[in-house]
Amino acid sequence: MTSNNFLIIMAGGVGTRFWPFSRQSFPKQFHDILGTGRTLIQQTADRFEGICPNENIFVVTSTEYYAITKEQLPFLTDNQILLEPSRRNTAPCIAYACFKIAKKNPNANIVVAPADHIILKEEEFRKRINIALDYSIENDVLVTLGIKPTRPDTGYGYIQFDDSEANEIKKVRTFTEKPNLELAEMFLASGDYVWNGGIFIWSLKSINAAFDMYLPEVADAFRIAQKHFYTAKEKEALDIAYPRCRSISIDNGIMEKAENVFVVLSDIGWSDLGTWKSVYENSEKDEVNNVIDAKAMLFGVEDCIIKTPKDKLVVINDLKGYIVAEFDGVLMICRKDDEQKVKEFVTKAEAYGKQFV
Repeated sequence: MTSNNFLIIMAGGVGTRFWPFSRQSFPKQFHDILGTGRTLIQQTADRFEGICPNENIFVVTSTEYYAITKEQLPFLTDNQILLEPSRRNTAPCIAYACFKIAKKNPNANIVVAPADHIILKEEEFRKRINIALDYSIENDVLVTLGIKPTRPDTGYGYIQFDDSEANEIKKVRTFTEKPNLELAEMFLASGDYVWNGGIFIWSLKSINAAFDMYLPEVADAFRIAQKHFYTAKEKEALDIAYPRCRSISIDNGIMEKAENVFVVLSDIGWSDLGTWKSVYENSEKDEVNNVIDAKAMLFGVEDCIIKTPKDKLVVINDLKGYIVAEFDGVLMICRKDDEQKVKEFVTKAEAYGKQFV
């Protein structure tokens, strides 16, 4: 671990596909979804122990999540909790954090990680991150972790890599966002595609050069705002900078265009926990494949997710392949195979009051 290693945790999303637990007021990254005793954002910070000192961890989130971020990660100072005035996707979010870090340490080497992923093989994860950090220190590169695919999943982006050399860091050939099933099956069979895990590693010098080349308006906006960082005028500067930035992901804005992108192949037990299906796949199951986080009496129930408050007794008879979830005034009962409808449920629930979304 060196004082030049920094971590940016992106924690501003709402995660509507995990409704009713993930809400505008309490999104999924602040929940202990798998019952580990630590929330997703706490686990994210925990796994960088030994890689990055606590004082070099920055969390980018929304103003409404300041208090809960401070509560769950109490070691953070106010200067380490970066509050976006509006959501502009991941490129402006990352730019803000990088320009803030640059004012503190222009020699920084940075890892960017979403707050809502799980990593089951944490020691292997640390090895992969250190490989990427070492490479980014010595080379002008943008590095991402490529997750070894276990199935032809159409919900993930894919990275094709150059497999001509036998080393752990591969040159990236192409990015493909969420292919159809036929393409996903071809990618899996080819052996030279990995999932895009959304975890990035680069030196401050390399990412700033990439912003200047591919998203110059974003770089200009934050370069102007930077003079007010760590002062009382930071919020005012951000209120001017953010409207100048279009809403664009770091993948679309930089990674898919840059020529110096590399991937570290990784088998780390990764999931983005984006949906109820991913929670089901990554949770312990009983003898009839139920995932139960509830005080429940079940009769003839199989292949279900039951997640309800422990102060209520849930009695279910003769149910197969369903999600039964209750949180903060909302009960949802939905077939597991229909989980893609959850976003539609959220949209329609707003008519009953904003407290339900």
